[in-house]
Amino acid sequence: MKVIKVNALVKNIQYAQDHIDQEALTPFYKKKILNIFESMLDLIRQLATNSSNSSIAPSQDPNRKKKKKKRNKKNRKPGGQKGHTGNCLKKIENPDQIEEIKIDRKMIPPGNYKSDGFESRQVFDLEIKIHVTEYRAEVLVNKKNERFVAEFPKGVTQPTQYGNQVKATSVYMSQFQLIPLARVHDYLSDQMGLPVAKGSISNWNYAIYKKLEFFEIWAKNKLIHSYLNNVDETGININGKKHWLHCVGNEEVTLFHADTNRGKKGMNRMGVLPYYKGILVHDHWKSYFYYQCKHVLCNAHHLRELESAVELYNQKWAKKMQLLLIKMNVAVDKAGGAVSKKRAKAFQKSYRKIIADGEIECPINEKERAQTKPRNLLTRLRDFELETLRFLGDKSVPFTNNQGENDLRMTKVQQKISGCFRSFFGAKIFARIRSYLLTCMKNGVSPTEALKLVFEDKFPDFMK
Repeated sequence: MKVIKVNALVKNIQYAQDHIDQEALTPFYKKKILNIFESMLDLIRQLATNSSNSSIAPSQDPNRKKKKKKRNKKNRKPGGQKGHTGNCLKKIENPDQIEEIKIDRKMIPPGNYKSDGFESRQVFDLEIKIHVTEYRAEVLVNKKNERFVAEFPKGVTQPTQYGNQVKATSVYMSQFQLIPLARVHDYLSDQMGLPVAKGSISNWNYAIYKKLEFFEIWAKNKLIHSYLNNVDETGININGKKHWLHCVGNEEVTLFHADTNRGKKGMNRMGVLPYYKGILVHDHWKSYFYYQCKHVLCNAHHLRELESAVELYNQKWAKKMQLLLIKMNVAVDKAGGAVSKKRAKAFQKSYRKIIADGEIECPINEKERAQTKPRNLLTRLRDFELETLRFLGDKSVPFTNNQGENDLRMTKVQQKISGCFRSFFGAKIFARIRSYLLTCMKNGVSPTEALKLVFEDKFPDFMK
């Protein structure tokens, strides 16, 4: 439903509700008609709810392609902008292969010619092949016929075995690129000529999970002593049953934890938040407030809920608050991360004025136990003013919880690809390995290199 049509429908129904008493109806029929109007409003709001005015995922939007918003072009031409550093292939000095092309003299006019060098063009391509290393350990025999064999390198224990690069590639594809085991097997077999069994791929995932036990301990310690952390959680399907994946992270570390519980029990079992005393950025999920630390609420959520209050409930205060929060965010960016105390106080004054206007426009309904969504939002913004506006004066505090949401986003892709995790232990393997890989990326280490290091019983330098 288009916003304009929704607003018009809501306004018309609300107008009819407000003027129903002017009709010559008995109280019984008035109540019946009002109930019908309320049901109509509920249905309209339900149909008009989407990712722009609620917390539902964009993938769940009806008619998603039609609802995609056009970007603000800002008078820019298509393609790279002025000052943009382009990425293109550059010739190398020592190519792997040189093919000399001679001129077909039949195709040129007859005469005497002398060589004038050459023109070159380089083609960059892939050459996928197996690299086999054979270790030959020297054997010596003494006069007593005693055999002495040189020691093989660590990890070389079988007559034939796969190397660490194969293992790292396999884990990277299944746990980072989220490719199912059968398709990893197909790729390695078809493209690499390595008939790796699905069982071997699964075993390598388990092996690296065990090796990363130290990383998990290290990550928890880092997060517990961090100045600011982002937290979020999302539902995951494990063998047909609803479970939860918890995430605690910041700009340097990410840690996931799979659990049967969404709330405090699951968070406690993760082993970070019960000991954390810093600043916690989240989306107002009630369980986070059990922890004795400073809290910051995600304003991206507020903006979407305010949009809902404007579109579906015709709340004027909500539009003012929406514009004010956006103005605050712009001011913070221009000021380098935090505004002056004087500017923050002025913003706070405007914030409270809008809240006061909202109290008049959207009062508490004393007759009803459950309040409307705009009323609940207004109460939250009033009661959690400090947590909403903390970003104004602290450069480390973000306007939104995008860091936490970004860390979790690919989990939804995994669920779409595979449908579910086959077992709870499989979800734990995914959580630990992906935590390590995202942390490595945040610290400038590529996922493939990070995995290869672990198979060599090493860890990146930033963990030392």
